[in-house]
Amino acid sequence: MQEPTESGTSPDTLPFPTIRDIKATSPFRWLARAWDDLRACPVPSLFYGFCYAAMGLLITFVFEHAYQYTAGLTSGFLLLGPLLAMGLYEISRRRELGEACALGPTLTVWRRNISNLAIYTVVVGVIFLVWARASLVVFALFYTNELPNLSGFLEQILALENLEFLMVYFCVGLLFATIVFAVSVVAIPLMLDRNQDAITAMLASVGALAKNPATMMAWAFAIVGMSILGFLTFHIGLVVAMPIIGHASWHAYRDLVAPLPGK
Repeated sequence: MQEPTESGTSPDTLPFPTIRDIKATSPFRWLARAWDDLRACPVPSLFYGFCYAAMGLLITFVFEHAYQYTAGLTSGFLLLGPLLAMGLYEISRRRELGEACALGPTLTVWRRNISNLAIYTVVVGVIFLVWARASLVVFALFYTNELPNLSGFLEQILALENLEFLMVYFCVGLLFATIVFAVSVVAIPLMLDRNQDAITAMLASVGALAKNPATMMAWAFAIVGMSILGFLTFHIGLVVAMPIIGHASWHAYRDLVAPLPGK
């Protein structure tokens, strides 16, 4: 059974989140605030950054000679990003409240609303598994060149070889990324901040995307751009990029979702 939220409202009586109209330039403000969070709480923030980088490197090394798996798992890694960023959301939340941004409390933040986070995890996990299978199918059907090593594969991509494969892979990946992005924009922050149920939180995320399409598109491009830069630096850039994205996502939630009455 869930506990009442900090406002004293029972999770069963929480109103549907009110989504606000925000400016298309808002992502720049979120990133600036995220940088402030990183500077104020470098140790816990960079801990998560190193975890992201280590996971990326592990995927690359384990599947070095089977990059059809590396491509699917790496892009799927982005699909699971909002779930993995819970600790970063908690750091930003605690900083807002003037609390210490120690690492310890952020590692168990999932306990605050474990049942609904589990539902969300199942939904996103299913999408990830379907994407992983779809990725392999696209490789099997459209990748016509001989499979080189990983560096050779990257050279082919940068040279725009096998263009048909690149177009299909991009379109299929974009479809799955859009679905996950739509249900994730504010979902986990809502579940952590208000003990909101998973279905309402995901519907509110879809509503945020529908109400602010230009802003959300700009935010999505920022996330993808920073992530790509992180991957292109052999995952080292993820150490900083992923904490900034996580902190900025919390500030996106604060802008997009109006506070509860009386808060």
